[in-house]
Amino acid sequence: MRIGMIGAGFVSQNVAKLAIDRGHEVMMSNSRGPETLFSVAAALGCRTGTAEEAASFGELVLVAVPLTAFDRLPAKALSGRIVMDPNNYYPQRDGAIAELDEHRETTSERLARHLPGARIVKAFNAIRSIELTRDARPAGEAGRRALPIAGDDAEAKRQVMDLTDELGYEPFDAGSLAESWRFERAKPAYCVPLDREGLAEALAAAERDVEVPDGSWRR
Repeated sequence: MRIGMIGAGFVSQNVAKLAIDRGHEVMMSNSRGPETLFSVAAALGCRTGTAEEAASFGELVLVAVPLTAFDRLPAKALSGRIVMDPNNYYPQRDGAIAELDEHRETTSERLARHLPGARIVKAFNAIRSIELTRDARPAGEAGRRALPIAGDDAEAKRQVMDLTDELGYEPFDAGSLAESWRFERAKPAYCVPLDREGLAEALAAAERDVEVPDGSWRR
């Protein structure tokens, strides 16, 4: 499978490493141009390109950029593509965003608004980047970590769940994009290692107006 990466931070690099180790092709891109990714490409064994090229290259595309950069994404190139959204809202980084603070939309619904026509699936946001390669386990292993996935397109969600399983995690269908707040920042399921049963309990326990203590997920 071909996987495009828009944004070349730690989340993208670690998902890329897992994917390449399992035989997938990856193209990495960032906002500064492919020439700035020489060292990353050499370390991972991936291709590099512009954001538009990564969008066109990928059968699946991971968009890992700050929320404030959504309006600079190549919306036309991403139309019709399955877009994996690992983004989270950090007010100290992104500034106050009224629609999110007032719970009028989720981060993935916000991305979908910027990318009309893209098939958005929330994935890989409820795990710390440093844990992506560390916690991956083969299917069937006892205590395998589960990751929540949400989306409105059933086929797109299935493909992302299949990839999640292949990369070493138990995929858990957490519902629609409107329900993806249940595993966003400061909710009980956010960045806490859980198996399927524990994740189901954490998602059910989430309350829209209640946040867990800041940083409690850094274990």
